[in-house]
Amino acid sequence: MHYSVVLVTVTDPGWVEGYIPAVQKLVEKHGGRYLARAQEIKRVEGQGANPNAVVVIQWPSEAAANAFYQDPAYAPYLKARLAGSTGDFFNVPGMA
Repeated sequence: MHYSVVLVTVTDPGWVEGYIPAVQKLVEKHGGRYLARAQEIKRVEGQGANPNAVVVIQWPSEAAANAFYQDPAYAPYLKARLAGSTGDFFNVPGMA
């Protein structure tokens, strides 16, 4: 298994409504499954501002995670997300 962990702070919400349903289909196309897509975030440790949302996606492999991110069909949604938010996108290997 492989996971994507995405921390997002929306700066312009105009992209969100169209992004979620379209990108969910692309995630599923590449074998991914959302484990979390939450806006209610409770900090346990650390400092700084909380993101607006945390997303965790489970993938069957690192190759599947990369295929999703590099899918040409994802490109316009990625561009919209990057233009309307700040954040971090991590790919993390699971434990065997």
